[in-house]
Amino acid sequence: MSAKKSKLKVISLGGLGEIGKNMTVIEYGNDIIIIDCGVAFPQDDMLGIDLVIPDFTYLVRNQDKIRGLFLTHGHEDHIGSIPYLLRELNVPIYGTRLTIGLMENKLKEHEIKADEHCVSQGETVKAGCFGVEFIRTTHSIADSVAFAIHTPVGVLVHSGDFKIDYTPIQGETLDLQRFAELGKKGVLLFMCESTNVEQKGYTMSERTVGGIFEEIFTESDSQRIIVATFSSNIHRIQQVINSAFKHGRKVSILGRSMNNAVKTAIELGYMTIPENILIDISELKSYSAEQITIITTGSQGEPMAALSRMASSDHRQVEITPSDKIIISASPIPGNEKLISKVINELMKKGADVLYDVLKEVHVSGHAKQEEIKLMHALVKPKFLMPVHGEYKHLKYHKTLAISMGIPKDNIFIMGIGDVLEINEQGAKVTGTVPAGQVLVDGLGVGDVGNIVLRDRRHLSQDGLMIVVMSMDRTSDEIVAGPDIISRGFVYVRESEDLLDEARRVVCEALEKCEQRNNTEWSYIKGTVKETLREFLWLKTKRSPMILPIIMEV
Repeated sequence: MSAKKSKLKVISLGGLGEIGKNMTVIEYGNDIIIIDCGVAFPQDDMLGIDLVIPDFTYLVRNQDKIRGLFLTHGHEDHIGSIPYLLRELNVPIYGTRLTIGLMENKLKEHEIKADEHCVSQGETVKAGCFGVEFIRTTHSIADSVAFAIHTPVGVLVHSGDFKIDYTPIQGETLDLQRFAELGKKGVLLFMCESTNVEQKGYTMSERTVGGIFEEIFTESDSQRIIVATFSSNIHRIQQVINSAFKHGRKVSILGRSMNNAVKTAIELGYMTIPENILIDISELKSYSAEQITIITTGSQGEPMAALSRMASSDHRQVEITPSDKIIISASPIPGNEKLISKVINELMKKGADVLYDVLKEVHVSGHAKQEEIKLMHALVKPKFLMPVHGEYKHLKYHKTLAISMGIPKDNIFIMGIGDVLEINEQGAKVTGTVPAGQVLVDGLGVGDVGNIVLRDRRHLSQDGLMIVVMSMDRTSDEIVAGPDIISRGFVYVRESEDLLDEARRVVCEALEKCEQRNNTEWSYIKGTVKETLREFLWLKTKRSPMILPIIMEV
């Protein structure tokens, strides 16, 4: 094999320097495999954007090499972009039963079919020159796996999202023995998650939340209980249902994504639901408050989710009352803190009793803390390390932690999205970049909103819009009507008539200058009007609205 093909390429298309849209590409010669394909929440300044997905340009260019997409688990930040990827290329998809089941829900919504394959924990899939081994892990969702990727140059281990939970709600514990066996044989590169690397100690078991729920249900005999959590957190939902059943309550599940996830988990045997406990939202009026538990989406303060609509009195079937106890059983994804705080404030204004992780341990993370990450390093014993799944500060701190574990600092690579890491037994180095970044999804539009459109949206949201309309004679090039000024989001017109009259005079003077210079080109007239009016408005108001001159030919 030529020297050019003797090195393995590792490329991240998402999940580095950010939380979300996790996607990693492994390439050797004419073979490519992909690990995960997730979405991210839009940032505060991404006005109107629904989702952020990876840039698939590199994969589309190399689609003939792709041998499979391998999924670590069924959370949105790992499977949410699959429908958008499948619009671009056809690729076989491999995952465990629950992961594939949750993915199928997404594909049905998009009316897309996939070449999908269910793989059990412990199995190995042959994909080109790669052997992808599914290793059992524990996380905040069932059927999670890590991957040992057997390649011509050595073994790569991708941790996926994990924590070391010795008492999982369902299934066996993380397969520490297999990680130790791989470490003993030799691991070339370890791609280890970094989300909670700054936090000391161990992440608590998911079962501890069940004990807290039991306390809350016991204390709340006369209250309606509403629990908000992630729709895919099957184990958390199961524990809420268990407590509700024990205390003689009926359970109603709100939110399309949560209903789909629960339905899939029940069908596949990952949830056990007592008979006659689930009721439709329309049946709530048939029961008293103390007989009801509602499990809902909206734990991240998403404006269109059920909990946010309840908080703003915009939900058609559930109205928050002072006798409600509301549990937000999730921690904020970075960037969502303000949204969640707003929802909590609105719920409290309605008199509800609100519990969240600062007040009571109603949530435990699904991600490993320092001691668990150190244990994995001790077992895997990698030659090279590439921290993944985290903001830059997480990746940087992970490097410091790894150095303390004895990994040479030159063998640790803090990568950026699109960076290409070439690696073999002799060494590793970053050799270049590929097209990468973020693609914005707005409604049905994918990628049609870019930086310029977002800039205009921010401009409009901050300073408003002023439209200048005038009519021009087609033959004489003279202005025969106008200028008329229409203002939106800039000033209240009825209270600013003097300002708008003066603005109209300024525009007339600008048009006279154009006539004096005998320049009647539309672009020149529009530019002159725009600049003259902008200077006037800034002088008068210290504001700079978007100015849109419109010329109509008559």
